[in-house]
Amino acid sequence: MSEEDKLAAEEQMIENEFQALINDYLNSNHRRKVEVITKAFNMAKEAHKGARRRSGEPYIMHPLAVARIVSREMGLGSTSISAALLHDVVEDTEYTVEDIQVIFGEKIAHIVDGLTKISHGMFGENVSAQAENFRKLLLTMSEDIRVILIKIADRLHNMRTLSSMTPAKQFKITGETLYIYAPLAHRLGLFAIKTELEELCFKYEHPEVYAELSQKVEETARERDQIYGSFAEPVIKALDKMNIEYEMRARVKSLYSIWKKMQAKGIDFSEVYDLFAVRIIFETYPGMDEKKQCWDIYSAITDIYKLRPDRIRDWVSHPKANGYQALHLTVMGPDGKWIEIQIRSRRMDDIAEKGFAAHWKYKENRIEEDNELDKWLKTIQEVLANPNPNAIDFLDTVKMNLFASEIFVFTPKGEIKTLPLGATALDFAYTIHTRVGDHCLGAKVNHTLVPLSEKLKSGDQVEILTSESQQPQREWLNYVTTAKARTKIEAALRRQRRRICESGQKMLEEFVGSPEQLDNTLYNKTLNYYKVEKREDLHYGLGSGELKLPDSMDKLLKQRESVEPKQDNLFVRYMKQAMSGFKKTSEENKGADAEVAVSQVKPGEIDRKAVYKLKEVNFKKNFIVASCCNPLPGDEVFGFITDKNEVEVHKRSCETGIKLKSRFGERIVATEWGDYKQYSFLSSIVFSGIDRIGILNTILSKLAEEIVVNIKSVNVTSKDGIFEGVFNVHVHSVEDVNVLISKIAKVDGVTTVHRALI
Repeated sequence: MSEEDKLAAEEQMIENEFQALINDYLNSNHRRKVEVITKAFNMAKEAHKGARRRSGEPYIMHPLAVARIVSREMGLGSTSISAALLHDVVEDTEYTVEDIQVIFGEKIAHIVDGLTKISHGMFGENVSAQAENFRKLLLTMSEDIRVILIKIADRLHNMRTLSSMTPAKQFKITGETLYIYAPLAHRLGLFAIKTELEELCFKYEHPEVYAELSQKVEETARERDQIYGSFAEPVIKALDKMNIEYEMRARVKSLYSIWKKMQAKGIDFSEVYDLFAVRIIFETYPGMDEKKQCWDIYSAITDIYKLRPDRIRDWVSHPKANGYQALHLTVMGPDGKWIEIQIRSRRMDDIAEKGFAAHWKYKENRIEEDNELDKWLKTIQEVLANPNPNAIDFLDTVKMNLFASEIFVFTPKGEIKTLPLGATALDFAYTIHTRVGDHCLGAKVNHTLVPLSEKLKSGDQVEILTSESQQPQREWLNYVTTAKARTKIEAALRRQRRRICESGQKMLEEFVGSPEQLDNTLYNKTLNYYKVEKREDLHYGLGSGELKLPDSMDKLLKQRESVEPKQDNLFVRYMKQAMSGFKKTSEENKGADAEVAVSQVKPGEIDRKAVYKLKEVNFKKNFIVASCCNPLPGDEVFGFITDKNEVEVHKRSCETGIKLKSRFGERIVATEWGDYKQYSFLSSIVFSGIDRIGILNTILSKLAEEIVVNIKSVNVTSKDGIFEGVFNVHVHSVEDVNVLISKIAKVDGVTTVHRALI
């Protein structure tokens, strides 16, 4: 094909994608503002002319794809679609936000400006800057939620086209996605997008496991269809008699959630019983009571099948904080298997799949009066108003509430408050009001006095006891889980410290005679006298009473005039120790090979773009095994370059690893396992079963068959006829562990055996 034909084909491809976008928009409930979308497309197309993505396709295909996600998958209107088309224009071309404001008006310009601010360097090399940018993202989001919705759409398209990136870049992007974007999508109720983001991360992080699970899910499809068919037949008859319009289908769990369950419980695919859930979606009509309809369907089903009472979830009366509404129940199906059923209206289903954006579709019906999103954004704004001065911790502070499951607790007057799972009485106090939290003495839960650290459960009624004399204490930080409570306590502690410092400074000034006499020289003498390094610490010590002023000024003034203190300054001591250690090492190395001496001080640079081979040289390995996840040769791993220029190896599924990938993307390297003949790795195997005399000996003799096992330790406990044990063994690979597991599994009486998730 000639160059001319290629360009013509590309033009046609771009035009087809734009027409598909317009069709998506025209099929929605939004007002018909095709002109503004067309104008935005023409501007973006012209601005990105000649630019290409890494995959080689014209760059304009990316903003078009993002705009289609925003329209079709989030249900947003012309303002968001136009902003999505223009989201990279300011960052990548000569156009400015002012240009966009002149052409498209303030709203679209504001969203594009917000997207530009948070896209550049959101995950930069500097951790603190990255956390600061995340804070900017949330601030922008609290002004206009569409900024973050378009940002999530942008990330979704980048994940869909991730195959064109290098492995190291893929790990960085999947780490960011699992750490930030998937939880944000979940918190905003974008269930379908959250699931796809997790699935794509799983596909790139664990390609072999992903392919294997896909195949197993496909292989069990016929069996699932049979279970669903025998369950559905009597239910369909019962629902048809109710004269309602509905659809019923079986929804298979995502591969990522199946894998997470297997990992968390240490079970095999065959042991995952809830592979699918049945979903019943009914249509509503004017005057119809959605809630009553949900319970009518529930009643019809429980007339047919036995209910599992501990698995009822009423998200209809009390929606989740992300707007999710549905009635969940679990029944025993005709095949003797538990089946989960989700009952929801079409409106509830739209909100569950598309999130808060779907609320707007139903606005004229005035179904939702109190938008939970506004409450959440208000909480975020309060957290942002009192941020932790250490920006590095800020990301984790906010994320505490992104991941949380919810509980519902009651005030003494019966008002319902939503809190994250694990929240304490002190968290509840700060939810009521900052002043209530700051002066909280204790709490009564269900009329019983409890400590501030008491964890609350759904349904608890909580009364907070306060006293004006009570002040926040540092140990309170150990009692709270919500971001709001933590930031309020930290802010109060900072205010207390400031007051104590001011009091201490005043005491010192009065002791010296006047503020003018307290010059740098006198300050240095005073710091040296108390052996503290900062003026703030000196003031705090005096104000709190930890440090006492001397009897007279003479004691301060009679110190040696030498600029260097008596070697008691921590920094000076540390430097002297370091220098003496260096001198000793240098003397020991005299006469040694010069090249070796240099390599000990400055290891060779690691090529971050190449795949790093994990190997052993002269019985030593060229990497560090991360203690947080204890990877073995054969595990899917990645490398993280430490401050000492060493490669630390983590499992791709490691929680700590996900943080590293999101925060230090430029220090991630793709890795490949070598062979290990001499070096061994520590692993743990957990097993349990029915206790009997001599079972441990039987297991040990099984392990000794054919192979020599280096067992570091064995720990076995027995209770009520059930035993549980852990073997800590030295192995060379995952294959060794699997061989040991298969041998233990063959012992009569052993019911479960798996590798421990360290």
